[in-house]
Parts: sequence; structure tokens; C-alpha cells
Amino acid sequence: MSNILIVYYSWSGNTRKIAEIIQKETGGDVIEVIPENPYPSSYNATLEQAKKEIKMNYKPPIKTKVEDIEKYNIIFVGTPNWWSTIAPPIATFLSQHNLSGKNVIPFITHGGGGQGRIINDIKKLCPESKILEPFSTYEGGSKDLREKILEWLKKLQIKK
Repeated sequence: MSNILIVYYSWSGNTRKIAEIIQKETGGDVIEVIPENPYPSSYNATLEQAKKEIKMNYKPPIKTKVEDIEKYNIIFVGTPNWWSTIAPPIATFLSQHNLSGKNVIPFITHGGGGQGRIINDIKKLCPESKILEPFSTYEGGSKDLREKILEWLKKLQIKK
């Protein structure tokens, strides 16, 4: 039984790619956060919708539920950087699941905005969790993405 959960939201597939590498290297369980109403397929339309949701602190309904969250003590949380923060479906997930006492490890994809205020926003939604060193990469990562993730996991002392 794995004590590692990898939960992520990915609009373009970039964050999913990182989640899959983490899963392969740690043996953790992986769950994709799926909004009840998908975002538009148009990049610009998605940006505008996300901007409105973030401004209103809206947490969209999601299909994803983890009933036995207590069995995990390490939770990787993957999100794209949308307007310098976590994607709204991840905000929904974090607000619906009690991660108190858990090690939360963010991984972030971005289009040039780096981590923005993502770590602080995760800390606000998970105030009783220990937030460990995040991983962030530009878009889908470089050719040496797997090596960079392995290096990060070794630094965290998490590897199967």
C-alpha cells in the first residue's frame, strides 16, 4: 500500500507529464483533478475564465474525491501557474480534503511566471500541513526533465 498520493490538474498536459514521472519514480497513487465543467479548449478563453474565477476566489465543482486521504502521508500537488496562483480546481481539491499533518509537495508548470504566489496560497489552504520544497518547470520541461525530477526527489529523500 502506497503512502504517497500524486494529485494534479492539467489543462494542456504539461502538469500531467510531471505527475506521471513522479508516479513512476515513487510508486505513488496518482489522481487527476477533473472539474465538473471542463475549461474551454481555447487557451485565451481558459485564461479569461481562470482570471475571473481567481479574482472571485471561486472554487469550481470537481468530480475528484479521495475518500481515504488519511492513508497518505506524502501528497504531491501539481498545478499550472494561472495568474500567479494555483489553478481553481486544485484550490477546490485542497479546500475539500483535510491535509493536516501531511507532507505536501507542490509541483508547478508555468509559462514564465515561475512559482508566483502558489506556495503561499497552498499554505493558506493547508495551514496544518508541512509544505516541502516545490518543483517548477517552464511549460512541459526540458529534455532533461526526468533527471531534474529525479534530482529533486533525491533531495526530498523520496524515491522508490
